[in-house]
Amino acid sequence: MTPIVLIADDDPVQRRLLEAMARRFGYQAEVVDGGEAALARLRISDPAPVDCLILDLVMPDLDGMGVLERMRELKIATPVIVQTAHSSIDAIISAMRAGAADFVVKPVGAERLQVSIKNALRVDALEEELRLVSKRKTGQLTFKDIVTRSPEMGRIIRLGERAAKSTIPVLIEGESGVGKELVARAIQGAGDRRGKPFITVNCGALPENLVESILFGHEKGAFTGATDKHTGKFAEANGGTLFLDEIGELPLETQVKLLRALQEGEIDPIGGKRPVKVDVRLISATNQNLIELVKQGKFREDLYYRLNVFPITIPPLRSRRDDVADLARRFLARFAAEEGKRIRGATAECLSLLTTYDWPGNVRQLENAVFRAVVLADADELTVAEFPQIAAQVDGFDIRVPTAAPSPAPAPQREIVRVEVRDPNVLRLLDDSGHVRQIEQLEAEIIKFALAHYRGQMSEMARRLAIGRSTLYRKMKDFGLGEPDSEPNVDAA
Repeated sequence: MTPIVLIADDDPVQRRLLEAMARRFGYQAEVVDGGEAALARLRISDPAPVDCLILDLVMPDLDGMGVLERMRELKIATPVIVQTAHSSIDAIISAMRAGAADFVVKPVGAERLQVSIKNALRVDALEEELRLVSKRKTGQLTFKDIVTRSPEMGRIIRLGERAAKSTIPVLIEGESGVGKELVARAIQGAGDRRGKPFITVNCGALPENLVESILFGHEKGAFTGATDKHTGKFAEANGGTLFLDEIGELPLETQVKLLRALQEGEIDPIGGKRPVKVDVRLISATNQNLIELVKQGKFREDLYYRLNVFPITIPPLRSRRDDVADLARRFLARFAAEEGKRIRGATAECLSLLTTYDWPGNVRQLENAVFRAVVLADADELTVAEFPQIAAQVDGFDIRVPTAAPSPAPAPQREIVRVEVRDPNVLRLLDDSGHVRQIEQLEAEIIKFALAHYRGQMSEMARRLAIGRSTLYRKMKDFGLGEPDSEPNVDAA
């Protein structure tokens, strides 16, 4: 989903100017006329939370400093760009100390504002990603840390919050790469076992002859090669959570012991003389249809019903496209920091491409695709050109790779990937030789498009283009698009 920029200013002229610039940059823009209204909007996350706030420091009801102070009290982490009518060093320093991400001086230029918004969104995405990584390591991750705009994921979060209040066994279902482990960690972080051990086991990656030993442990000398005592994953997770991923891959012999461990709350290490009591919250996950495996005799029916007490099915990424842009920005911020690249964000066309693609590998595939794009990027923004394999599979995008003519001794050629966007509403900024087109050419195309889009309604055209009618008539005459002496009668319709 396109980022939402909230503009808080008591001056209606400034509000209109900032709103027009934000929309021109490709963002959704919302406006309020005071600090109290800004705080009210920031507290609302439905239908979508605010991604960036442009805040005037001088307002009659609640000024900018008051808003920043209240945001800190309410723990609202939305990045803020403050604007002031004069470059007072003291005011700017106070605002930055209060939590503002950047500042601009009225009247702000379009280029300066665009850079400021991109930087604020990039820093916010990076901080959010770092918080997520830190909380995952310490077992403090909760459902509040899973940022989503998807109604389906909102339902999953509500289910997970209910499951976290008890020790009920949870079975998380979903395709590979949808984030099953993330939800499992959030269940632990939102419950009484927060901060306790969270042990992950990928059942599909366990050697068949060592599955029982890895899960339940063994005593020294229990079998050939057992030179030391091994506690096992159940014992490691004692007091915390054991996450069994790809549970459908577990051998039938091990399923029997797993069922007993769940029923009795104790395990039998290989070679052990007596059972060992364990207190483990079990969360299992699978990308398979377990009931079909039960019918085929590959999964025990009694174990299935023991695990499937509280099922949670995570939808694939193609069913929650509203989350793609936010995920891509967060991955971009993290990988750009790791690779030491100053990449502010992605173009609107790039985000449109990523949102349109079906992502069969889900979130994991998106993460890897963004990582590759960051490594390849030379500019300060990711473009469609950094995702050639994705663009080749999406209707409306055409990848053309020119090849050099054969020669007796060809010199190494740099591969040039050209991406042609066939959307008729997209304005072409470069000419055939690769140079930026002249302003007059762009204006002519915009006015010609507006003339057709609004069916010659001159008043509506002038209002939407934010220019005077006389100016519009003059430009139309200069570009040969109409007569300036009389307005068409279609306005009266």
